[in-house]
Amino acid sequence: MIEGIILAGGYSRRTGENKMALTIDGVPLILCTANAMAPHVSRIVVVAGHHHEEIARLFDGKPNCEVVYNPDYPEGMFTSVQKGMEATKGDVFIVPGDIPLIKPSTYEALKKARGKVRVPAYKGRKGHPLYLDQTLRDPLLKRDKTDNLKAFRDNYPLTVVDIDDEGILKDVDTMTDYKKLRNDIERGTSV
Repeated sequence: MIEGIILAGGYSRRTGENKMALTIDGVPLILCTANAMAPHVSRIVVVAGHHHEEIARLFDGKPNCEVVYNPDYPEGMFTSVQKGMEATKGDVFIVPGDIPLIKPSTYEALKKARGKVRVPAYKGRKGHPLYLDQTLRDPLLKRDKTDNLKAFRDNYPLTVVDIDDEGILKDVDTMTDYKKLRNDIERGTSV
């Protein structure tokens, strides 16, 4: 059983508004991320923080999705990772909510690979989602909340899965990123 964790606890300061609610073809960004992940997992845990109520409304009625609140979100993203791990039991895919264009083939390639920690790479650049085996849950939860996921990941043998999916690298940090992503999709030049 593989579960999904979507991280959505931040302030979205660089966009000036809740970036998770920005739309692509009329669908909120975070729902695009969830829709891409949903066929590959048994359930999705969305970890929200600053914009918790708005994100919870976006997922209202969405099957196999649970939105959990991370009260420690001001202390950094790793606290949301830990909150997501507390809410899951199996192996997990972890992805930030602002990476909406991951192809189904990427999830499937990561599922088929071996290793307790798996990450996709496009042209040598590692991206998302991160796959973690359930045996790493307790070690992750014992880490200090000021840690980060990359540092945790790098403590274990890493299986890098080369894939043909530029979407693993396309996140939305600023309004410029969002406008470029939306324009690329409209022109058909995006993944």
